[in-house]
Amino acid sequence: MNAAKTILITGCSTGIGYCTAVQLKLRGHRVIATARKAQDVERLQNQGFESLQLDLADSHSIAQAVDAVIALTGGQLDVLFNNAAFGQPGAVEDLSRDTLRFQFETNVFGTQELTNRIIPLMRKQGQGRIIYNSSVLGFVAMSYRGAYNASKYALEALADTLRLELRGSGIQISLIEPGPILSDFRKNALVLYQQNILSEHSPHKQIYAKIIDRLKAEGAAAPFTLPAEAVAQKVIHAVEAKRAKIRYYVTFPTYLLGFLKRVLPDAWLDAILVKIQ
Repeated sequence: MNAAKTILITGCSTGIGYCTAVQLKLRGHRVIATARKAQDVERLQNQGFESLQLDLADSHSIAQAVDAVIALTGGQLDVLFNNAAFGQPGAVEDLSRDTLRFQFETNVFGTQELTNRIIPLMRKQGQGRIIYNSSVLGFVAMSYRGAYNASKYALEALADTLRLELRGSGIQISLIEPGPILSDFRKNALVLYQQNILSEHSPHKQIYAKIIDRLKAEGAAAPFTLPAEAVAQKVIHAVEAKRAKIRYYVTFPTYLLGFLKRVLPDAWLDAILVKIQ
């Protein structure tokens, strides 16, 4: 392993963020773990993490968190892992403007605002790594996930553009692209569905019943689901390798759909994707 690095991770209350924070800390890195809720920050601190409160939907919270990171590290930060995100289920025609905006505030706008505040620190030190946790849905769209699809497509476009613009700066950009991972993602998505989707008069009402069953299911709800550790291992490589990869696929569905997207006509791929709900 290379020398210990200072790493800022968003969305560490559970799942991928928490698992990755634990794994990197065990490998000797200095991890600053953030969470949106104060009780999660306190729990992380009690577990020995340096932890800060950060709500990506709030610019003031982002500014405060970056100021705190600078105070903790003296302005030296080696890695930013943009992990925090959520998924809003629902057919595109049932998504209100406010619901779409809410999805983008965290997954895209807040994530990039935080990144843009960190980049000057990395430019000043002449090196750094920015890792975005994207998704297989960042390059393949699936039904009833339109808001989340769009947010991850946008995130990938920003990361790809940033990689070109930062060429020669010493700052490396990587995208992690998981498929199904065991986490609280579906539980949180169910709450958002209940809050924001008016299904009673929707033409998709019957399909929503199946989607609710999937969101309520315990454990793995899709084939080839992997634990959060599978993502953490890819992040470890992106942090420690001399030259990080641009993209890291995680789970068999990501590899399969990535291949099919490259080789199949769009209409053929649609015929496959429409069967996945």
